[in-house]
Amino acid sequence: MNKREFLKSSALLGAGLAAGFTQINRGVTTSGFKYVDTTLNQAGEYVLPALPYAYNALEPYIDEATMKLHHDIHHAGYVKGLNNATKKVGEAMDSGDFSLIKHWERELAFHGAGHFLHSLFWKNMGPSAGKRSQNLEQYLSKSFGSFDRFVALFKQATTAVEGSGWGILAYQHEADRLVVLQAEKHQNLTQWITIPVLVCDVWEHAYYLKYQNKRADYVTAFMQVVNWDAVSENLDQAIK
Repeated sequence: MNKREFLKSSALLGAGLAAGFTQINRGVTTSGFKYVDTTLNQAGEYVLPALPYAYNALEPYIDEATMKLHHDIHHAGYVKGLNNATKKVGEAMDSGDFSLIKHWERELAFHGAGHFLHSLFWKNMGPSAGKRSQNLEQYLSKSFGSFDRFVALFKQATTAVEGSGWGILAYQHEADRLVVLQAEKHQNLTQWITIPVLVCDVWEHAYYLKYQNKRADYVTAFMQVVNWDAVSENLDQAIK
């Protein structure tokens, strides 16, 4: 493995673990789970994925202005920060000066987690609700008792995230079950072995233009635009 390949793989691993993911290589985990279509460009830099639908496709639940700000400014900022942190870690290895490595590792975790969670977030939603697969239904029933019990838990846990963060439905491989988790910021309160299959962004930039401080209303609206086909596919790939 040459230096460039090492930088790629180590940065991907650090960013992925920070978000509770397994090892990622060009957007695919070791289990075959694919979060993003294109992780790196030919220069080895992380890239901002395009939205899989129009900015106004989720109206009236998620407004066009928020989608533009969220994707084009905030998510793009995480990609920029991740590329910069990756570069700085590489420079530290080149120079042998690791005096700021604690800072740049935090930056790597923060921006990397933000990038990969947002990449999953866009695909979690869509103008069509799709249909929950039989496999997803079985896992929801096994893990929570029923779909309605899952929705109640997911909405309450996501609304109750302290400060900024995420609500996450994740697959726990060792127990072969689904769990609902909270994440403060992006990289905190993580269960390392879990693989997210559905995430809801509850940083204020995700909802404040339309919902102001009514986070619960936003979470309820989010549930109206979940693309269950995508969630079902995520679960199937995570289980493999």
